Amino acid sequence: MAAVDLGSNSFHLVIARDLHGDLQLLHREKQKVQLAEGLNSDLILSEEAMERGLSVLRQFADTLSGIPADAVRVIATYTLRRASNSQTFLRRARSVFPYPIEIISGQEEARYIYQGVAHFEHAAEHRLVMDIGGGSTEFALGQGFEVLRLSSRNMGCVSYAKEFFAGGKLSAKRFARAILQAEQELESIASAFKKTGWQQALGTSGSVKVLRDILQQQLQSDGVLRLNELLQLKQLLIQAGHIQTLELAGLSDDRRALLAPALSIAIAAFQMLDIQEMQYCEAALREGVLNEMRQRRYEQDIRQSTIASLQQRYQVDAAHSERLQRTATNLLAQATNSWQIPAEAQQLLLWACQVVEIGLQINSSGIQKHSAYILQHANLPGFNQEQQQLLAFLVRYHRSKLKGLSLPTLYLYPPHQLMRLLVLLRLCVLLNQKRRDDWLPQLSIEASEHALALDLPADWLQLQPLLQADLQQETTWLAKAGFHFQPPLQPEEPDDA
Repeated sequence: MAAVDLGSNSFHLVIARDLHGDLQLLHREKQKVQLAEGLNSDLILSEEAMERGLSVLRQFADTLSGIPADAVRVIATYTLRRASNSQTFLRRARSVFPYPIEIISGQEEARYIYQGVAHFEHAAEHRLVMDIGGGSTEFALGQGFEVLRLSSRNMGCVSYAKEFFAGGKLSAKRFARAILQAEQELESIASAFKKTGWQQALGTSGSVKVLRDILQQQLQSDGVLRLNELLQLKQLLIQAGHIQTLELAGLSDDRRALLAPALSIAIAAFQMLDIQEMQYCEAALREGVLNEMRQRRYEQDIRQSTIASLQQRYQVDAAHSERLQRTATNLLAQATNSWQIPAEAQQLLLWACQVVEIGLQINSSGIQKHSAYILQHANLPGFNQEQQQLLAFLVRYHRSKLKGLSLPTLYLYPPHQLMRLLVLLRLCVLLNQKRRDDWLPQLSIEASEHALALDLPADWLQLQPLLQADLQQETTWLAKAGFHFQPPLQPEEPDDA
């Protein structure tokens, strides 16, 4: 299996195999792209940056040829997360790279990084993990495999190089401004992280590795990052005055322009979080993604734990959500042949059944809006951004009128698929309105491209005038959304004797 990390500075590819529950790394590739360099102040990604990214994806596609799509996960981070035209890049990528690209939140990025470290190097004590990337810096604090705190801050090597060290100039004032900006970014999380505390600090990514290498070779340190040595290194850079005149052992040309911003962010982190020393760890996001892929193979999907946690937190009626899932499973089994709903999308529908009522804790009136708001803004470990959007969309329109319905533009899920999932969820909710296990009889559906026909036993339906009215109302609401729903034919009432 393989994991691909579309970072703001570099694209990485790792191929591994699962040997009796352990990962064996077989191949690595890294290509410098500097995607974040092409992101302007209006958050528009430039044509040149897109072309650099697409060129590398073509190379990665060749490397990955022969690996099944379900054995490859491609994760995109800060730059594609922030770019307003990221959908343009994703559409163009589809023509040269046959694997779906998942854009993840900063929280998810930090979680993957921590899991990569935790599976690579086990320790019982609390650990702080820092990853200085091209566009953002992630912090994770945990114990063993359990995450205690996560944060992603909008400060990275490529973005800081543009803002504070433009043209390669190095000076005390430039460093002071960069460090102050980073400290302001960290101000809101410093207290909580220090209160939780840690016994070990680890740094991942190329930035921390370069800092370690320079400290070892230039200052003859023991390979452990400490604040006083980072400050010594800062003075050496200020004395050089420009990145082109830097002569430092351990500094490669491709990292020359990113050294000052990485150093500024590291100094700010050490000062704000009171980090005494930090060691470098080779594992990072890619290893975290691989380990989660391995866990999913053994049916240990963290997303199910996330849904269960939401149900518990918002005291969801578990019996009713189970009822909705049974109906959804039945409907999916009958509709899948005609609608070709992928297994991943089917699972998202089942999870939506479990969380449609989390908004009840706020108010039963407008529950769909409250539930959707929670899903849209909550941290949902294991879900990428589009999966989270899809869940929120389904829940937002799971009942009542479809006023203001707008299908979200998603790269992984086409519009017709979204509408079909929504119709099935609405039908599940409508058919289970009595909230009884012994009420609903055997039913059948027939799905076609933009239509769905429902059939129920006539003698049973004759006794359900309220359901008949609701099904007729559903026909009207769905028609306004461009979907044809055909309810069961209403049984004829017997003539009065």
